[in-house]
Formats: sequence, structure tokens, C-alpha cells
Amino acid sequence: MNQSNPTTSSATAATEPVDENKLMAERRSKLQAIRSVQASGGPVAFPNDFKPADAAGALHAQYGAVDMPGSDDAAQSASVAGRMMLKRVMGKASFATVQDGSAGLGGVSRIQLYVSKDAIGEEAYELFKHWDLGDIIGAEGKLFKTKTGELTIKVTSIRLLTKSLRPLPDKFHGISDLEVKYRQRYVDLITDEVARERFRARSKGVTSIRNFMVDNGFLEVETPMLHPIPGGANAKPFTTHHNALDQEMFLRIAPELYLKRLVVGGFDRVFEINRNFRNEGISVRHNPEFTMMEFYAAYWNYQDLMSYTEALIRDVAIKATGGLQLGYGGKAVDLAQPFERLSIRDAIVKHTEAGDNVDSKEWLINALRKLGMKEDADKLSTRSLASLQVLYFEETVEEKLWQPTFICEHPTEISPLARANDKNPEITERFELYITGREFGNGFSELNDAEEQAARFQSQVAAKDSGDDEAMYYDHDFVRALEYGMPPTGGCGIGIDRLMMLLTDSPSIRDVILFPALKREV
Repeated sequence: MNQSNPTTSSATAATEPVDENKLMAERRSKLQAIRSVQASGGPVAFPNDFKPADAAGALHAQYGAVDMPGSDDAAQSASVAGRMMLKRVMGKASFATVQDGSAGLGGVSRIQLYVSKDAIGEEAYELFKHWDLGDIIGAEGKLFKTKTGELTIKVTSIRLLTKSLRPLPDKFHGISDLEVKYRQRYVDLITDEVARERFRARSKGVTSIRNFMVDNGFLEVETPMLHPIPGGANAKPFTTHHNALDQEMFLRIAPELYLKRLVVGGFDRVFEINRNFRNEGISVRHNPEFTMMEFYAAYWNYQDLMSYTEALIRDVAIKATGGLQLGYGGKAVDLAQPFERLSIRDAIVKHTEAGDNVDSKEWLINALRKLGMKEDADKLSTRSLASLQVLYFEETVEEKLWQPTFICEHPTEISPLARANDKNPEITERFELYITGREFGNGFSELNDAEEQAARFQSQVAAKDSGDDEAMYYDHDFVRALEYGMPPTGGCGIGIDRLMMLLTDSPSIRDVILFPALKREV
């Protein structure tokens, strides 16, 4: 094979600035040379017939602690493929390190190659010297250990399987630009073991959630992502158009109303790990496309839900991290202790100096104005006491709830799907779970009175007509389902992304979503 080789980019002095365009031009030139050889009847540029018989991780596990025989004839054969991450060319012999995905559940392992001119031939060795970091290669040979005890393959044949046209980031620093890490997650995963470990933990966490639910008698189901009416949460939806039906559709903001239809149908325990879409702001806590797990159980109330959610969170933490003592942002989080349960009123009394003033609408309105609440004073005065307490709670208490805490008894006016408290109909049998000052879950005893649900929907329609973009629509079919009768039911939604932020000590939701929402590149 007569193949010319442009000057390798590895000759660039370390002190010179990296010109990515120049490096890419060199790599494209090399690829063009390979294509030219293919056109003349030589090997194809991107072969797909190499089948590695071994994986780096398995080789280390089997032979890492074993003495290697001195003779090549007695040595174990090995065949591997992976991305070339390191290369040291030293005259007639060189070392390279390849990385594959053999560590299990998304992990990577590396193994060293010893490549010599004598073993593979002068022509093949000359080609190898001009391959670049990031190229995907296949190699066969015999296992041995270097003087330092490193398991290595003495290569007898080697092939270029995929030519990498873009240089990898600096091996010592990786990607420092967060925007690039999120936008080019594939490069982040190639170069950053911490990133790979974070998403392995996420996978373990989601799997443990699914197993926990199934083990407790819940049926996993799938409900529509395209809805004719957005419902199940107070949120602004994404809209689209269904051409065949010639009607406006909405990306789901929550699966709640469909899951409760299934309870009506006789599935007493259902859950769904689902993607939701809300056309709202983006922040370290919010992504417009996110993952939740919602579950519903007949003959449960919100007290049952809190106990079950607490057990679920503990199980996930143990499976994903190995323990219940976590650290987040440099502060401890103790999941082993019983999760505190407080009403909104009690939380205000405990964490602020409001005292008995918590029961005064006038005091709360003045306090909210001092805190910078921009809502019109006349509108504030029309709110119920429970609603004002929620506003004050959000402004003063939320961020103080570092250890796991269930906050209960939300106002009926902002909980259109929750069952009202029998003793005080202004509040509902509802809770929100807070950890590290953030909401992680929301659950309640479900409203199963069809006539009351219809009235609540009417109130939501009035709010929407008054300009509330997040108010719910009237869902006639859901009311019809309730008219057939839904047993007393408890339902809860848990934010998977925020839970994974906690379990992996990640400061931003973008760190735990493989491909977060970003503004399109210009």
C-alpha cells in the first residue's frame, strides 16, 4: 500500500497556540489520502468488519493481577477496539492507549498497546504514526506486562476504523466552557470521567425508582404526550398543530389526568416515568423539557403518600450513591432522619419572626410589599389568608428548608385537583417535598367529587379569561371519567432531574440532563 502521509499534528510544539482549523485541515487531508487508496482498490476508509473479541475492562479484571508468561507463544491473545486517547511515538516502537465502554453501565476502561515496526511491518507502522488522538482503532495481539506492571497488548495487527476529524480537548483540562459541555455532551463524555459517572448515577437512580415501584405493586403505563387539552398542572404549554386531525395540540405539561383515568378504569396502582414540557423560564432549576415520575394509588391519602415518598427517596439514594448521608454544595443532607412534616403556617412560624402575625391578612400584605411583591395591592387584598401565607412562605421560608421537609395544607384556590380538607375547606390535603431549599415533589389526596371538580375547572377558566396563562382548561372528558366514580386516591409527582442534582451534587439542572435546552447556535 503506497499511501502518502501529511505531517502529523503531534509535531506541533506544546508552547504554540492550538489552531483547530489547521488541525482539522490536516486530518481531512489524511482522510482524503485514505479515500484515494480506497479508490485504487485498497482498504475502505470506514470499515465495519472488525469485531473485537475482548473488552479492556474484562481484560483488566481477568489478567490484571496475574503474572504474564515470558514467551509470546504462551501469552493470551487479545483483540480490542476503542478510541485512541494517548500516543507516544518512539522510533521503531510506540505506545498507545485505547478507551472503550466496557466498564459497565456507561463506564469506560483503557488498555495500553505496544506497537512496533517489527511486529506489524514498516508500512503499517508508518501509517499508525500518523493517526491522531480521537481516532477509533482495532488491534490484535498478545497480552504482557511492562516493567511497571501495566497490562499491555503487544500488537500484531492494527487497523484504523474511524478517522476523527476534530481534535479532542486538552487531555489535562478537558472542556472548561460550560456552554460547550452542555452543547457538545458527546465530547464531555469522551473526556470527563466525572460527567460519565454523573450520568451512570442517574441511570442507576431511574432504574431503582422503576424497580421500587414495581416491587410495591405499581403498574408502569404510558400515556399520551400530545394532548388536545393541557392539564394536570398550572403551567404554560408548548403548542403544535396536528395536520391529520387539523387541530391544535399541546405537549403534555403533566400526565396526571390520564393516570387518574386509569384509576377510574380499575388500575389501582399506576406510575409513569415521563417527559413533560413547560413553556417557561430556563434556570439552574428549570429546563423546559424535564423528567418526572408520577404515581397514583387507590385508597391512599396524602399521609400515605408522604410515607411512601420518603421510603422511595431513601431507596434511590442508597442504590445510586451507596448511602443516606449526602453532601450538596458543601453542606450535609441527611436522608436517614425522619422527614419533617409542617403546615405552611407552622413553617412560617418556625423559620421567621412572624409569630401570630401569620394569621393577619393586613400584616402579611404589608410584609409582602416590603419584600418587593409587585402584585397590585388591591389584588393582594382579595386573596385568602391561606394564599397570602403561601406567598410569604415562598419569599421567606423555602430556601431555609435544607433538610428533607414536607410542607402541607396548600390553599384550595391554587390546588384545583386536590381534595379539600374536611375541617377547613380553604386548604387541601396536599404536600410539597423540599430538600436543599428546592421543591422535589408534589402530592395530594385526589379530588374525586365530579361536581366539585367541575366547579374548580370553571374557576380556572375564569382565571384564564382574566389573563392567567397558567390556569387550567376545562376538561370535559376528565369530569366525565370522575362521574363514573374514582375511588379515594392519592397521587404524587417527583422531579427526577432535581433528585439527580441532589444525588450527584450538581449545581445546575443542565449538569444532569444529557442534552439540555440551549439557544440555537448562530
